[in-house]
Amino acid sequence: MSTVAIVGIVVAIIIVGWIGFRLLNPIVTLPFHPEYQNDTPVAEENEAVQTGALLAGTVSPLLDFTKADYDAAIKTDKLIVLYFYANWCPICKEETKKALYPAFNELTTDRVVGFRINYKDNETDSDEKALAVKYGVPYQHTKVFVRNGERILKAPDGWDKARYLKEINNAVVR
Repeated sequence: MSTVAIVGIVVAIIIVGWIGFRLLNPIVTLPFHPEYQNDTPVAEENEAVQTGALLAGTVSPLLDFTKADYDAAIKTDKLIVLYFYANWCPICKEETKKALYPAFNELTTDRVVGFRINYKDNETDSDEKALAVKYGVPYQHTKVFVRNGERILKAPDGWDKARYLKEINNAVVR
């Protein structure tokens, strides 16, 4: 079999696999605001409806990054928690599953918005790349806290749930 035919078969398999994955794993989005009217999210004045998938949190949302959500959040005085994530990174997968998501699920303040931002993986877009450059992110699983447009914390080390809760609660009261 020729090399061109083999490459064509591999490309076809990848495309069919990706389409199947997207059909079996649709992205679900939920609004910031829990009230609905005629199945359309209702936003109060000065409150944006989120467009990224809700990954964790009921009081303080942890969202899959979208520029629109980030731009809306950065205009508030809320603490913005950025987690730079690579889908190929075993540390990222473990930390989000056992620490980041559970911490956001336990937050009792509405003064925090979190974002999981793709970093140097096959899902990273130009807006995510720009944020990584803006905040000097050296590699995946880096955490950055931002308030009023200013970076107040950057940590590349791994955290457990207790450390997330401690750092977030300390930053909220500052």
